[in-house]
Amino acid sequence: MTSSKTWRRLGALACAWACLAAPTAQAADTPAPVPIEAFFSAPAMSTPVLSPDGQRAAVLVADERSGRMRLGVLEFGPPMKLTLIASFSDADVEEARWVNDNRLVFSLSNSLASAAYQRAPGLWAVNRDGTERRRLVGNDWQAYFLREPSAVNSRELAPNHLLLRVLRDGSNDVVVLRYNFDRDYREVVDTTPLRLDTVTGRAVSAAEPGHPGGARRWVVDGRGVPRMLYTEASGTTTVHWRPGAAAPWRQVASYPTFAGGPGEFDVETIGPDGVIYASAVRGDAERTRALYRFDQQALKLESQPLLGVAGFDFDGQLVFDRRAGKLLGVHYTSDAPATEWLDPSHRQLQEKIDKRLPGLVNRLAAAECGCSRWMVITSQSDRQPPLFFLYDRETDQLQLAGRSKPAIDAKRMAERDFVRFKARDGQQIPLHVTKPAGKGPWPTVVLVHGGPWVRGGHWEWTDDSQFLASRGYLVLEPEFRGSTGYGERLFRAGWKQWGLKAQDDVADAARWAIGEKLADDKRICIAGASYGGYATLMGLIRDPDLYRCGVSWVAVTDINLMYDITWSDFSETWTRFGMPVLIGDREKDAAQLEATSPLKQAHRLKQPLLLAFGGGDRRVPIDHGTKFRDAVKKTNERVEWIVYNEEGHGWFKPENRYDFYARMEKFLATHLQAR
Repeated sequence: MTSSKTWRRLGALACAWACLAAPTAQAADTPAPVPIEAFFSAPAMSTPVLSPDGQRAAVLVADERSGRMRLGVLEFGPPMKLTLIASFSDADVEEARWVNDNRLVFSLSNSLASAAYQRAPGLWAVNRDGTERRRLVGNDWQAYFLREPSAVNSRELAPNHLLLRVLRDGSNDVVVLRYNFDRDYREVVDTTPLRLDTVTGRAVSAAEPGHPGGARRWVVDGRGVPRMLYTEASGTTTVHWRPGAAAPWRQVASYPTFAGGPGEFDVETIGPDGVIYASAVRGDAERTRALYRFDQQALKLESQPLLGVAGFDFDGQLVFDRRAGKLLGVHYTSDAPATEWLDPSHRQLQEKIDKRLPGLVNRLAAAECGCSRWMVITSQSDRQPPLFFLYDRETDQLQLAGRSKPAIDAKRMAERDFVRFKARDGQQIPLHVTKPAGKGPWPTVVLVHGGPWVRGGHWEWTDDSQFLASRGYLVLEPEFRGSTGYGERLFRAGWKQWGLKAQDDVADAARWAIGEKLADDKRICIAGASYGGYATLMGLIRDPDLYRCGVSWVAVTDINLMYDITWSDFSETWTRFGMPVLIGDREKDAAQLEATSPLKQAHRLKQPLLLAFGGGDRRVPIDHGTKFRDAVKKTNERVEWIVYNEEGHGWFKPENRYDFYARMEKFLATHLQAR
């Protein structure tokens, strides 16, 4: 494992590639702040995706005038040439995948609209020259729910279908997954895989009759044959396996859906040689997840992992030579992205590229055929947003193909580090620290991630922390207990700890930074969204001596409201079997939920507060916000209230993002007096 400090020792501060063609800083002694739009606008280019034969790449590029993302094909040449093959005036292309060497599929989004105007992603197909474009899956949920004839009778599939995987069997087919709802369209009752011809639009079931009921997740091989199946019933997940088409399904594992347990594993993929790869908890002290092979004779995981990373759960992708049926290596993430190459030639090439691009994390993408002269390289660091290079193995030439954030000058970005500190009870807590220019102690923002059962951050360029650091703030992002990515021990330690030990971890991160002479103990603000918004409110209530102000958006303000508001997008399964275990049982833990409710404790919050909600939020409905606003304003007049009426659980529309962070910048400057 390579730490973020090691990457910086490689020369990130002096890296010429990191600043390649970056905007020139103003000549003045104090340049103007980097505009908010530079941080929070959509990327100008996505990572190029190699075709199976490795002769070209699909890439998404932004239109400079409209801001819409368009699909192009990059012919390597020489010379390198980009041909645009799909664009829309009212939508953005996203998630392009190669079906074969000639045909691609892609979905759509709308980066310029608020949440109220978002549609389903749908699915389109097009040839690499832009011909034979066809919509395969519709994106109009309203027509689907109203059962309009056009949504029922057309060969075009309804929007309750999502791409499952592309195939590598020489056809034009992909596999999509149909989500089957109950009569009220609230709960998914099961799913069905379909083999879909991207040229004709014809779809047939890929699941034979008689498969186990309650199907939630299907794992299909490269020929489109379902080989693994996850079913769910009454809060229990069961895993099934079969050796091939038409063979009977056999149960291989069963465990509580939300609590996990012995025998639980998550299939990552099925290789071209039929090997099944899965991740599961191993027996180390932190109980981290590692990568294993599934023994199809013994019907269990092999005893020794293929790859494990000390202190981190496995999170990665496997790289195959599909022609030879061989695993070449594994991309994974520890604190920073890395690759374990099993193939010696790729390992040597990685070393060569790392020397050519020092100070950057360089991820090499090889063609599936194992025969290509071209490779796509994505390079980045804590200060440098992703750069995309093409490498010609025959000529040893490295060529810049594009940048994700051309308006960002890496020389003006902040240093980011990854550390671990001890909480008050001895629990090791991972922490991301982004340091602004100058010398500390600095005014500080403790930025709490949402979820909370996700990993909050990595050693990479991130928009919100870099924006705050550019305004002079130290940014602390603790991976408090309950976070995932660092082992089962940390994850399970956060169960039923909303507002308790999970909250202590956040405060302990700030106190650690004070002790390290990084944070100014008189100028600390806490901020976050969703669960992070909840933690912001509870932090202001529980630690008034520590936090001078708070910024909370789309925040849970009362756990009981999560149970009571029936029109949220929480499933009944989650409410019945997940929340009582991970958050708290509203009857058995009633006293705890009362004590850890920001709504019930609102009278204790006295500091300045910026509070924002989306009017159309179905994850945390605006009732959370209005009830808390009314309660806190009875005893605190320093509350700034913002509602983006057509937004949901976060800000989709660029103008709303820019507006929110401008308000946040002004709020912090007022209450932390940043220099």
